[in-house]
Amino acid sequence: MVWRRLYSRLRCSQKLLRLSSLQLRTYSSDGAAGSITSRKGNNIILMGSPGAGKTTVGRILAGMLDKPVVDIDNDHLESYWGMPVAEQLSRLGPDHFLQAEGEAVLNFTAEDCVISLSGSNPMHQRAMEHISTLGTVVFLDVPSSDILHRLEVMKVNRIVGQGPDTDMADILRYRQQFYEGRYDIRVLCGNNESAEDIARKVQEVLTWQENSNKYISTRQSGKEVKGGGSRTFSEVVLEGLAPDGGLYVPKQGLRRLQDSEWERLVQCSYQERALRILEQCIPHTEVHPSVLNTMVQTAYAQDSVSVNRFGSDNVVPLVQLDNNQHVMELFHGPTASFKDLALQLMPQFYAEFSRRRSDGCDRHRSLILVATSGDTGSAVLDGFSRLPEPLQQYVAVMVLYPEDGISPIQKAQMTTNEADNVHVVGVQSDFDFCQSTVKSIFKQLSGSSESSSGPYHSQYGVHLSAANSINWGRLLPQVVYHASAYLDLVRQGTISMGQEVDLCIPTGNFGNILGAVYAKRMGIPFKRFVCASNQNNILTDFLTTGCYDLRHRRLHRTMSPSIDILVSSNLERFLHLLTSDGDLIADMFHQLENQKLFKVPNQILSQLQEDFSAGWCHEEDCARTIQTIFQSNGYLLDPHTSVAKTVADRLLGRDCPMLLASTAHYCKFAPDVLTALGTSLPTNSPVALFQALQALNPRLFLHSQLSKDIGRPRKHKTVLEADRRQVIKEMEGFMKRYFEK
Repeated sequence: MVWRRLYSRLRCSQKLLRLSSLQLRTYSSDGAAGSITSRKGNNIILMGSPGAGKTTVGRILAGMLDKPVVDIDNDHLESYWGMPVAEQLSRLGPDHFLQAEGEAVLNFTAEDCVISLSGSNPMHQRAMEHISTLGTVVFLDVPSSDILHRLEVMKVNRIVGQGPDTDMADILRYRQQFYEGRYDIRVLCGNNESAEDIARKVQEVLTWQENSNKYISTRQSGKEVKGGGSRTFSEVVLEGLAPDGGLYVPKQGLRRLQDSEWERLVQCSYQERALRILEQCIPHTEVHPSVLNTMVQTAYAQDSVSVNRFGSDNVVPLVQLDNNQHVMELFHGPTASFKDLALQLMPQFYAEFSRRRSDGCDRHRSLILVATSGDTGSAVLDGFSRLPEPLQQYVAVMVLYPEDGISPIQKAQMTTNEADNVHVVGVQSDFDFCQSTVKSIFKQLSGSSESSSGPYHSQYGVHLSAANSINWGRLLPQVVYHASAYLDLVRQGTISMGQEVDLCIPTGNFGNILGAVYAKRMGIPFKRFVCASNQNNILTDFLTTGCYDLRHRRLHRTMSPSIDILVSSNLERFLHLLTSDGDLIADMFHQLENQKLFKVPNQILSQLQEDFSAGWCHEEDCARTIQTIFQSNGYLLDPHTSVAKTVADRLLGRDCPMLLASTAHYCKFAPDVLTALGTSLPTNSPVALFQALQALNPRLFLHSQLSKDIGRPRKHKTVLEADRRQVIKEMEGFMKRYFEK
């Protein structure tokens, strides 16, 4: 009844009378075609189902913004036709009505108004294309249950398709497809949310979008990034690292969603959640929601286009381990690592932005140069190799790996990749040599350790860049799966919405756990973050003492190599998130570079410890946990997940539900898992190792894509000596072969 009273009480304000002929006018059919331009107007256009409250919200919003208000039905169509909309619908019938309505809308324009569309406007493609040129289209995404109730109360009789034998719910479901492809900004409306609250939310989202496309360096002092002002989303994805050596972060942070908005996502699929969350983080002017939806579906959907991408319909399924502990299986992607969840999406961002730059004066082509100890290389290769052929012309990838320093399974994953735009090179040295060589190449060419234009751009038209976790475009998708895991706990009835949950993550570079921190900033009620380390426990010491001390430390090679890290790059982003002090961040990380040490102020340490616990475990403890869990319930943990489980059991009780991040499939670390279980290793052959694992009959089957990879013939056979000059020569040869073909 509230909506009905508002509808009758809020009559058209005098602002409508202020509309001049420049603000609201109609054209002849010939003029209509000429009025459609690619340039956006300055109107705010509300779109949604019949009963979504567009008219009422539009009037309230117009009052808040001091703008004129236009209702397409009442203020344009009825005057254009000289009769009520319901009468025209009855006279023409549904099909002819849609055509007539579309033609009428093509003859409409306005300036600097709040415009409320009819529920059927988006069903006429040309009309909606015209409307989209007039301003920003805001989709009022209202729960269907609310809409059905309002339509019943209001006794609406002018909906296309409405009839005595037609189910209104079916009409709404059918129409949803037209709304989904037509908006610039989605506003998630909560159950029984008032028109005033929705109008305020629209205003909030519009304000956020207006200021969201500004990224600054974590080391920024004053108002500008070194080398220019703030960057856009596309620029930070292509650049990776800021010119001053800092990492890019959104200047105003990420928008915090209301509880009612998160509740709307509980029943959504992973793909739907990803779209709705990323829409809140990426300005529509950079990646339009229709394009973003295509990218998300390509990355995560289970269909003929993306076959073999993720082996689970849920993308990230949850498995209850015991009592209140639930494993987030982040390893169902094509390379069996959590890194797939970001690297199936980030390459699409990168290639699309490269294509756009190439449409201008600068032909933007990139060589992604990667040093890997196994997981990152295979995930980067897979993500960029799956780009559609037209986009592959803009990006190629070259990976360096230690020939004798990775597992046979990891080597098989990389060296069997058949894409034309990738090149995999073994080096007769260790990972440290590979990584230092890549950094020295970047530094020599540009003074930066992560990106370069340099002579390769002038000679080949090629930029050198990196795709590791310092790139904001790679970090952002990680926010999604942490939020989605929480929503899954709500959906399956394990917790209620708003109930707090602990989260334990095996941590090396701090990117995965930082994604969870950002999810909390967006409104997911994580209680404590547990940072779990192996013997390379520098993060445990830092979170305990506030001192990050690299002096006298050496890197230990462990059975959990993805967290064998001493310099945690994304920690810089987290400290900036806490302090917003670019000068302090720059000072601390310059100290780390020059003195191998920095210490945070006590106030910052107290902030850290409010949300974080930290611990580490020995190799023997990790192996024992793998054995114990398998013996108790037949579930196999990979060594990284075992580190998380071991540390979580030590630090936290079982009163609060906990999510354990499982970052890799156990198959990737078959020798270590089999050894932990006391099983003798048959040979070093990946096929034999997989057969030994399968004989254990674990609850979780072998990884299907991994099983195929190990059986394919090796394509990449280049192995170089530990000589930087040879690496550069190989890189130049690949660039010439690929980009000059």
